[in-house]
Amino acid sequence: MTDLLGESSVREATTDELWAITTEIGVTPAVAGSTVTHPPDELWAPAGPNGRPPARTTLPVRPSPGTPPPAQRPIGKISRNELLMMFGAMLSSLSITLLVFGRLAALSGRFGFVVVWFVMFLVIYGLLISMVDNRPAVVDRVMATLLTAATAIAGIAVLSVILNTFWRGRSALLKWNFYTQDMSATGPLDPISQGGISHAIVGTLIIISLSLIFTVPLAIVCAVYLTETRGKITELVRSVVTAMTALPSIVAGLFIFATWVLILGQQRSGLAAAFAVSIMMLPIIIRSADVVLRLVPGNLREASAALGAPQYRTVWHVVLPTARPGLATSVILGVARGIGETAPVLLVSGITGTMNTNPLENPMMSLPLATFQFVRTPVEAQQARGFATAAVLMILVLILFAMARVLGGRQAGQLSKRQRRKATGRSLQDMGRIEGADHDRYVSAIDASAAPSSAGSSPPSTPSSPPPPPPSPPSAGSSS
Repeated sequence: MTDLLGESSVREATTDELWAITTEIGVTPAVAGSTVTHPPDELWAPAGPNGRPPARTTLPVRPSPGTPPPAQRPIGKISRNELLMMFGAMLSSLSITLLVFGRLAALSGRFGFVVVWFVMFLVIYGLLISMVDNRPAVVDRVMATLLTAATAIAGIAVLSVILNTFWRGRSALLKWNFYTQDMSATGPLDPISQGGISHAIVGTLIIISLSLIFTVPLAIVCAVYLTETRGKITELVRSVVTAMTALPSIVAGLFIFATWVLILGQQRSGLAAAFAVSIMMLPIIIRSADVVLRLVPGNLREASAALGAPQYRTVWHVVLPTARPGLATSVILGVARGIGETAPVLLVSGITGTMNTNPLENPMMSLPLATFQFVRTPVEAQQARGFATAAVLMILVLILFAMARVLGGRQAGQLSKRQRRKATGRSLQDMGRIEGADHDRYVSAIDASAAPSSAGSSPPSTPSSPPPPPPSPPSAGSSS
């Protein structure tokens, strides 16, 4: 009350005064000669002991009832004026860049020209937007331009790599023998019409299949453990897995070479290469699967527990089916990491030009290793084989990704048309079976009620008619 009514009148405020203050009406205290009046849009407090001005709260100015709302700026659409400003800024920045590189400064180089042009375009475009819009719109348009340019640069880089690989390997990609033959009877100087990479394709499929068999169950179990349990060991395991994601591939190859080949005395083979590739795939799948499983809503776990399901049934029937598409993506990321490894395969499997389908013995070739072997030679035919092998590797990865997405399926609860038809058919069958059972029970109940209770009992007698109701008493006004 002291802050509201002033230091000169320290007293207990009445209900009328509090109502007047809160409803922005002037207040006249009971002390004679002192009147406190509050403006209609401000609430004042007395000045503090340090002499600062009183605190003030100003209400926003509201538009009148008939004022139309301000026009909203469209998001995600480019208007005609913005296109004109964009092209104007582009031409102006090009002119300024040509002037700087040709007249004002001794600059040269295509890369520097493009950089200066883009910087000048951003500056001029921001100035043009600021003339017709406010500061948030300027920031929004400039940042949208930066992000669009970054996306375009990344897309152009990836597309250029893919096109360059296919273009330089086009002569080998068009030969059928490239996919059906191996290099056992082909020398480095032989033409492209001889030899192929069938041994590398088969070796890659065998190695990556064994790696998936070793990795996927262990990774999913580890991810479930990290998600469903709490404790110091969980954090330790998560830290170790995070550190293993940055493990160099040559270290994994050296570990398998030291344990499998040197200590255990086994020979270099495709199985050893699968072990090395599994070490590289395991942390990637664990980390991504851990993130996916933690995104499953807790309501589903709570509902399963409320229905009396134990934790293992909740994980198996609720958590894993809900996260199935995300788990498929995790496997895709692991395959992308493992299928392109060269150093571990070179170290623990070796190089060969013959077909080997037995992963337990003899060296086994892979597509990345074949690419490395082909492109390091100066012969043009071998380099064409190397770029064609890299193109086949990209196509194989694309096929594996598509298969993983198909096997991953849809989100939990989202059915395809075929699944919806099957579910509808099963529902109709269940309804017919239930209705038939109800009908049978109804008929059986009627038959049981109509049949005699026992063989020696007499037939039930007809019930006697109820006695007539008693006569009603005479009314009070009737004569005797």
